Amino acid sequence: MTGILPIRRLLALSAPRVVRAVGLLVLGGVLGACHAPGWDGYFSRGVGQLTQDEVRDRFGPPHTAKNPVLGGDSLWTYRIALGESDLARWNPNFLVEASQSMGALMGRPNDREKPTLYCYRYTLIFSEAHILKDWKRDECVPGTRDLLNAQQ
Repeated sequence: MTGILPIRRLLALSAPRVVRAVGLLVLGGVLGACHAPGWDGYFSRGVGQLTQDEVRDRFGPPHTAKNPVLGGDSLWTYRIALGESDLARWNPNFLVEASQSMGALMGRPNDREKPTLYCYRYTLIFSEAHILKDWKRDECVPGTRDLLNAQQ
């Protein structure tokens, strides 16, 4: 019996730590859901620092690349699909979406509509030294998101 008592005490002492750790993970997930699209933050923080190799390692080769032979800035573009939840700075529905996703994983039918995706083009400008100089995000076909939202 004396061998079991220390294990029970250890479990009793570690339970609050487990709860605290789980709480921190949940808080981290909530805070992570409150940001602009991951690409925006990555490029904003990377101006003047990111190299072409780092961008290629993270996102793969660009969809188009214009690298001047005689020197000058390089121009890379990536095309990606973003949904409303990706474009909103704060999406209060992420908890509902997460619970629906969990329900689908557990075998419950998912009755909600699939999200509308929009094509966006990220244009990256790199200096001759292959460092990110500037970037911008545009719709592949300007006005598509506004037009589709107006029709709903």
